[in-house]
Amino acid sequence: MRERYSRQERFAEIGPEGQARLAQGRALVVGCGALGCALADMLVRAGVGTVRLVDRDFVEWSNLNRQILFDEADAQAHRPKARAAEQRLRAVNSAVRVEGIIADVAPDTVEALVAAADVVLDGTDNFETRYVLNDACVKHGKPWIYGAAVGSQGATMTIRPGETPCLRCVFEEPPDAALTPTCETAGVILPVIQTVAAAQVVEALKLLMGQAAACRHNLWQVDVWSGRQTTLALSPDRRRADCPCCQLRRFDFLTVEQTTFAATLCGREAVQVRPARPPASALDFAPLAERLRPLGEVRHNADVLRFTVEGLEATLFQDGRAIIKGTSSPDRARAFYARYFGL
Repeated sequence: MRERYSRQERFAEIGPEGQARLAQGRALVVGCGALGCALADMLVRAGVGTVRLVDRDFVEWSNLNRQILFDEADAQAHRPKARAAEQRLRAVNSAVRVEGIIADVAPDTVEALVAAADVVLDGTDNFETRYVLNDACVKHGKPWIYGAAVGSQGATMTIRPGETPCLRCVFEEPPDAALTPTCETAGVILPVIQTVAAAQVVEALKLLMGQAAACRHNLWQVDVWSGRQTTLALSPDRRRADCPCCQLRRFDFLTVEQTTFAATLCGREAVQVRPARPPASALDFAPLAERLRPLGEVRHNADVLRFTVEGLEATLFQDGRAIIKGTSSPDRARAFYARYFGL
């Protein structure tokens, strides 16, 4: 197995000692979309000891051009992304502990996930989750690496609580979602995904090996189509004295009331519905499938139940969440959920 990392160990900044430290490292990848897949693949191949992947979604055909851990069988079966990614990565490197977690990263789930990691990598597709991550990482003193990519443009920055500006020092509030381009509206090409993910993983390796001083001190932006690159310096003196998060220790995005019962997903005609009270244990889909079968088309496996009726397709997860495809109306999605699942 030592031969596996021989070329990496010959890189002077890593060497055998650095490789040994990586083997003890714990990385959390939030999101198993395009960025998350690339991040997780690089971390596992680099020999990071524990890689946890968290994602709320399932594989669709439109994912396959850029989400490198999935194949046509995953899309055909609507497999949860975290489960499909876990299986693929375990086959890549059996020496790494890979754990796929099918869950929504939200105020009530994020702190336990962050607290168990040495470094957190952002593979999400929305700013709301990033601000939740920022609050949790600052609160628990965990470094995290912001990343974003859409069209041919990408950006990344490394946030080390207590040492660098946090996300709210740079962007005090999330941008208006209606004005923010998404992969659905602006498209995306794989080269920018790989470019941003590579920059994020380099930073993660430095942090896991105890080489934080070598990390970037800027917000790096790149357009792989035009070749343009820009940086915004983020030296320690750029930390805002009135930052609500890292200075005032007011974690607004962790303490916000959970009023968002239904949320439209990243420019897609789909809505995620979270029950106000999640089930105490994993759902048993068999009896629910029997109840729903006379009403529409229903299929299930150990991870998800899929139900199609009224021109909508619902994918129900074991934690009680559902992604309802075919509508962008939270009200319609909530009504559908209550009518057929009523959990």
